[in-house]
Amino acid sequence: MIKQDYKSSRIKRNFPTARLFHHLKLRWGEISAVAGGITLLAIALASGDEDTIPPITADENQASFSEPLTSDEPKFIANGERLELPLKWSDKLVEAPQMLPDNPKPNEELITEKEVTVRSGDTLSAIFKRNGFSARDVYLVTKDPVAEETLRKIRPGQHLLFGTDKNNQLQTLYYTIAVNETLQIKREGEEFVAELKKRPIEIRQAFASGSINDSLFSAGKQAGLSDNLIVKLANIFGWDIDFVLDVRKNDSFALIYQTKYLDGEYIGDGEIVAAQFVNQGNIYRAVRYTDKDGEANYFTPEGNSMRKAFLRAPVNFMYISSNFNPGRLHPVLKKRRAHRGIDYAAPVGTPIYAAGDGKVIASSSNQYNGKYVFIQHGNSIVTKYLHMSRRAVSYGKRVKQGQVIGYVGATGLVSGPHLHYEFVVNGVHRNPRTVKLPEAQPVNSSEKERFQKKSEPLLASLEAYQRLNSLAAAN
Repeated sequence: MIKQDYKSSRIKRNFPTARLFHHLKLRWGEISAVAGGITLLAIALASGDEDTIPPITADENQASFSEPLTSDEPKFIANGERLELPLKWSDKLVEAPQMLPDNPKPNEELITEKEVTVRSGDTLSAIFKRNGFSARDVYLVTKDPVAEETLRKIRPGQHLLFGTDKNNQLQTLYYTIAVNETLQIKREGEEFVAELKKRPIEIRQAFASGSINDSLFSAGKQAGLSDNLIVKLANIFGWDIDFVLDVRKNDSFALIYQTKYLDGEYIGDGEIVAAQFVNQGNIYRAVRYTDKDGEANYFTPEGNSMRKAFLRAPVNFMYISSNFNPGRLHPVLKKRRAHRGIDYAAPVGTPIYAAGDGKVIASSSNQYNGKYVFIQHGNSIVTKYLHMSRRAVSYGKRVKQGQVIGYVGATGLVSGPHLHYEFVVNGVHRNPRTVKLPEAQPVNSSEKERFQKKSEPLLASLEAYQRLNSLAAAN
């Protein structure tokens, strides 16, 4: 079992970011099977609204949907097996990984195709020149406003497919924007005509649940979740739960999430739309809500933000090398001196993030603090970041929560690379690990009714899925 010893000088810790995988594999002991039955389901949305799904009701005497399945439909499967129902949730286009178009068919004159990968620092002119095309070719291709606008956005790692005739004259150009979107440029006489081709991505819904026996990571993998979904789940609840120090055996989770399909083929996962985590008997629920301005966030069923106004830890650290301690023995000076912050050990160059929105009130260096940044948040709170290898913001700049403000280093009076982080409230230093953090903004009162109409069906469906899963596991 992981000990909650905040006074230890080397507490391994992980707030919900990319460092999750370094820590979530920590074991309590003997690894055994995940306790709960884990079921993955998918159903169709009755409406085209990606944040709303119809609630499902269950017959208390059997694990089934409220409407019986036909003989041609797959049956309910329990005990962790996956079940995908090929039903449409939404045909809204979403972002997807990049791939080349499937066998693009240029005109009959095309005799040669050449795939080119965009390099770092490339321009369209450089790419054309490197592949034997002239500046006039660039001009003719980009005369089309659709081509000009789209090709300005090419990024390193993306692909262009050139098609030439027997005289090595450019005839076609294909630019893969996303797995479902391609820019097609074809020669028509002395001109080029561009067209954006899109294929609809089908969004389905899936359900997963599990009980933790070892760690969230292993339980999530046992449930069939991708690494990305496990990180997203931890990010949703990470403001309230420390997934290294707080998680216990038999804690449980359940979630409804999106899966994406193109031409009937699975291409990846989407967002978590509703989730629950039970930690040491405390139940936390969250639902994804997109407001009228198109901004999506996670909220409690009551409409309070799952996010806090401040990050609990502003760096992806390896462990806590020194805790908040008024009577600490300084490792360099060998004298008793109050340690008014927390030292997060991390490799040199690890990004440091602004804990909250604010204004930079100091960005400088001295022999004790090394390179440092101080940020003022409103009238009462200041956060301090010391011993950086490099600063990324200057005095007077406004910063947003999560913005990179510098990088971990070993400057100043230190014994090794780390971030020293302080949290000051009305001039008094508080323990960054235990100070009560103010909440982020709740759902706007003008949208409360809309929020409830969208969130209640999601939460009802999550509960129904869990009930079905429990019934199936019991049979």
